[in-house]
Amino acid sequence: MEKNHILDIQPAVKAALEAGSAVVALESTIISHGMPYPQNIQMARKVESIIRSAGAVPATVAIMDGKIKIGLSDQELETFARSGNVAKVSMRDFPGIIARKQLGATTVATTMYAAHLAGIKVFVTGGIGGVHRGYEETMDVSADLEELARTDVTVVCAGAKAILDLPRTMEYLETKGVPVVGYKTDVLPAFFTATSDIKLVERADSPEEIAKMIIAKAQLKMGCGLLVVNPIPEEYSLDHEFIDHVIEQAVQQGANAQHPLAQLAQTKHQIDRNAMRLKVRIDRRGGLSAGIKLLAKLLRGRVDPNARQPGLAHRIEVRGQ
Repeated sequence: MEKNHILDIQPAVKAALEAGSAVVALESTIISHGMPYPQNIQMARKVESIIRSAGAVPATVAIMDGKIKIGLSDQELETFARSGNVAKVSMRDFPGIIARKQLGATTVATTMYAAHLAGIKVFVTGGIGGVHRGYEETMDVSADLEELARTDVTVVCAGAKAILDLPRTMEYLETKGVPVVGYKTDVLPAFFTATSDIKLVERADSPEEIAKMIIAKAQLKMGCGLLVVNPIPEEYSLDHEFIDHVIEQAVQQGANAQHPLAQLAQTKHQIDRNAMRLKVRIDRRGGLSAGIKLLAKLLRGRVDPNARQPGLAHRIEVRGQ
């Protein structure tokens, strides 16, 4: 890999990449902006610990001292968890934050971009951004979608966030040519909910199927990402009709200017009550370890994609708890 002086790759991550071992990228915005202290640092440590126990190497991505950090030490995780002066960095913000040597937390878009620069093929997150409701008036579209359209990284997530305009989000991805694959699901999960009304074109029931799609996409030289949507387990899922009703009610009251701030606060409370229980959890029986290792080996041509791998627990999961 060509040396990029703007990257600061943690030794464990660098060694894993050079050895062709499994590496999983993680974003840092959820640490700095998604949860209060100490829940944020507890979550970050737990996620990294689970990835390590599954046999992969975690690489939390963040910006410090004018560098893109690929993998953080425990002390650096603590800095992000405690600091009240961390910028949320999307693609437009990258140059300025790096030039000023500010602390910056990466979003889905910037984590994808940084992972690609570092040679990391797989990125796990909670939910992606998308086309916002009222797009026809605001033109508000998350940079996550554009990055999926141009950056060759596989993103595993629990779907797009329910508060978005999901049909338009899927139309945008289709227009940009981004493959969206449901992992053991035929419908688009919506982050807090395991289901939605959006039907998916592609479904995969094993990591091998996903690996074959990644290989085919590479052979086609598409240059885009692959979005794997993996619903949270039913026992942690909110009823999608309930959450849709709450969101629609908030949107309608906001449009009617009937105490929009109070309604939004109520909606946020309803959603955040469940959000604090959500985290990435990789199945300890080998799901992520086997799945990601297999993906890495397949991409390097070390495994016959048509051969079944013994002992593989066919699970790559983004789970709520």
